[in-house]
Amino acid sequence: MESWTGHQVPRLPGTGQPLALYDSARRAVHPTRPSDTATMYVCGITPYDATHLGHAATMITFDLVQRMWRDAGHAVTYVQNVTDIDDPLLERAARDGEDWVVLGMRETALFREDMEALRMIPPAHYVGAVESIPAIAEKIRALLDDGAAYRLSDGTGDVYFDITAAPAFGYESNLSRDQMLAFFAERGGDPDRAGKRDPLDPLLWRGARDGEPAWEGGRLGPGRPGWHIECTVIALGLLGDTIDVQGGGNDLLFPHHECSAAHAERLTGKAPFAQHYVHAGMIGLDGEKMSKSKGNLVFVSRLRGDGVDPMALRLGLVAEHYRGDRQWTDDVLKTAQQRLARWREAAAAPAGPSGAGLLAAVRARLADDLDTPGALAVVDAWADAALAGSGDDREAPALLADTVDALLGIRL
Repeated sequence: MESWTGHQVPRLPGTGQPLALYDSARRAVHPTRPSDTATMYVCGITPYDATHLGHAATMITFDLVQRMWRDAGHAVTYVQNVTDIDDPLLERAARDGEDWVVLGMRETALFREDMEALRMIPPAHYVGAVESIPAIAEKIRALLDDGAAYRLSDGTGDVYFDITAAPAFGYESNLSRDQMLAFFAERGGDPDRAGKRDPLDPLLWRGARDGEPAWEGGRLGPGRPGWHIECTVIALGLLGDTIDVQGGGNDLLFPHHECSAAHAERLTGKAPFAQHYVHAGMIGLDGEKMSKSKGNLVFVSRLRGDGVDPMALRLGLVAEHYRGDRQWTDDVLKTAQQRLARWREAAAAPAGPSGAGLLAAVRARLADDLDTPGALAVVDAWADAALAGSGDDREAPALLADTVDALLGIRL
């Protein structure tokens, strides 16, 4: 699957700082310690609808991670998937009376356009679930052979992962069993499915059903893969047995990331699957949770169509810390637009305070678990001083523009 078109990222003087991130498993901020090449897997969209602000906020978070690693001198291999076959996609296609393939292709294309407009550095590999099915089926067969998976005896052809094959199950999310059961039921799991060994056992392979697409799975029989094993196999195939960061929204912490890590660790015998499990907060709208069920999703493409500068959207989405759930309001957008205009005015000033000092301060704030509010405050203070005529560094305005472009993804 093709990714989107990238853009030239300015090279900044000096070398960036090592990045520290909050790890959900250890529940604390720890330094990332990638080798020469940093590896990151981020769960992408299920393309049954357009890109909303929650998608954008999550992708911006991991775009910042990639930018900080690159600034610190690392090459980055970043993989993002597209779940281009899953129940929500089939349900939306059936509701609207259209082909699920056409729906998925259209919304994936729109997502690419939105990511390009928001100046996201594209992943090295942008991979669909459908194209990965042969490799996924192979790994499910390996789990069956290993005794870590089992078939239901009801004739459906469904195959489940046995969570007792992952003794550390739950270490990533740090949830109680009751909490896991509640989230499992809310987030696509089937704890009440008859015939399972444990209510928390996740689906690996869904046997063919009338009216649903299916693929050959060899000994598995015809069917399609479960959600969690999809990400496991794509990540292992492109990034290796262990990775530096597994990322997504905080709604993926359980069951999706917990299960995908459990699958990976059983397949490879190596743990933890990721050195950091990193999760971005949710975006609400005017005090309410933003969701398709409420019908209050705010779509990036619609805002762009209304003439909103994507750089203002990006600034508004990083105005608060990535880990917190936060609200999108008209005031958030207005503040971002005003900030963007002021930064652009400052970048056109004849001189300003020390550009080197500005760069060092922005690097320091972002290196501390992506402290974007702190970084924005640094730039605000510099812009206020420059526009007040303070400072005589004639190179600083250009360095300001390069700094916020390279590290924050904001083009002035």
